[in-house]
Amino acid sequence: MQHKNEEVLSAARQIISMGILTEKSFDDCQHIGTAVVNGCDCIISWNFKHIVNVKTIRGMRAITNLEGYKQIEILSPSALLESER
Repeated sequence: MQHKNEEVLSAARQIISMGILTEKSFDDCQHIGTAVVNGCDCIISWNFKHIVNVKTIRGMRAITNLEGYKQIEILSPSALLESER
């Protein structure tokens, strides 16, 4: 389990070092890192300021491509519901 925790922290730090989010948003970085490291298909969030926005979505595509992680969708709950119609 320690290995996964270190990998999540590394992903969170990379989000900050690439300028996607700032140190003040470290908790959000850890949430995103946890989803990416564990191979989740998507993140559903109402957090438009830090998570569900173009800068974060594009930044996470870059990180997953660079690091060989599975691509992850970042969506708002309303976007998810609309896609299921």
